Parts: sequence; structure tokens; C-alpha cells
Amino acid sequence: MTLASQSTFAPIGQVLADRVLPGFRRAQKLPLRISCLGTISYAGAADADYRDRSVSLGEAASPEDAIALAALRVSRGDLGPGDDTVLRFEPRLIVIQDSALGLVLAGEIRAGIILWQQPIASDGEARRIIIEASRKRGMATTASGRGDQASARALRFGAALLEARLVDPLWRETAAELLRLPQAA
Repeated sequence: MTLASQSTFAPIGQVLADRVLPGFRRAQKLPLRISCLGTISYAGAADADYRDRSVSLGEAASPEDAIALAALRVSRGDLGPGDDTVLRFEPRLIVIQDSALGLVLAGEIRAGIILWQQPIASDGEARRIIIEASRKRGMATTASGRGDQASARALRFGAALLEARLVDPLWRETAAELLRLPQAA
């Protein structure tokens, strides 16, 4: 009779490589920075006077804290660049980045909530997104060249929304796990 050797323990090197080291790498890229991308204009401005802007919303010590801070700021409508009543800011996208500017998570702002984008699952998917986003940015340049600023802005936003899925490989698993949690929905 032969006994099969079954081990329920993983080798220590594998545990370190798979579980411990990624946590250390993520910790080195803290704090996380939260920003809001949108368009800014003055009251009564024409389409050509709208500008894309990024507004810093703060920093957080963890992805969970960053999501909570972003949700709080969006729910309060506290996203603009200041208290200027003549200046209008239309928020479009929340972006969470690590200290090395790697994308942790991003989501579209719609009706006072954040629709977080699911991170990519493979390099092939990343290539497809990059190709499509580049195509949209090229179309935006063409639209801008012919004076159609509204279409150019919409195309640039469409490209940015696609790119919102290009989460840094270090954060992909964490982001996917966070989006599976009920409070992230």
C-alpha cells in the first residue's frame, strides 16, 4: 500500500512571493491620491471655452479609505475647484492613484454616485482598451480641428473612461476585490 504525500502547506517562498511581498510593495506606494476629472468653464461660456481640469480631493491611507472619501465628496457635491460662483465645474470621473501615479481605481460620476470601473483582467484586454482609447483620442483631435469642441470633449471623456479600467498590475486584485464588496456598488 502506498500513501500519497499530500501537503496542505505552501512553501514559505511561495507564500512570501504571492502574499507578503505584494502587500509591502503596495504599502510603499501610499498615500493614495484622489482626484476628480471634469470640465471647467465660466457661466455663459461657449463650447470652445470649456477646459478639462483635474481637481485634487485629498489623500487616503488605504483603497477602502480612498473609496469612502471619494463617495463622501461626490455625495456632498464637494468637487469643484473653489467657491467662485461664476466658475462652473462639471465632474466626470473620480481617479484614485498611488504615490507613483499608478492607477488604483477609477469611476464615472453619474447622478451623485460613482460607477467604479472594473479593472482589466489580462494584458490582451489592456491592449484592446489602449487601441480603442487611442482611436477615440484621434477622433477627438479631428473633431477639435474642425471646431466641434463638444464632440471632441465627449470623445476624450470616452477615452478616459476606457482608460479607467487600466489599473496598475499591483492594484488589480485589490481593486477587483473591493468592487465585489456590497458597499462599493
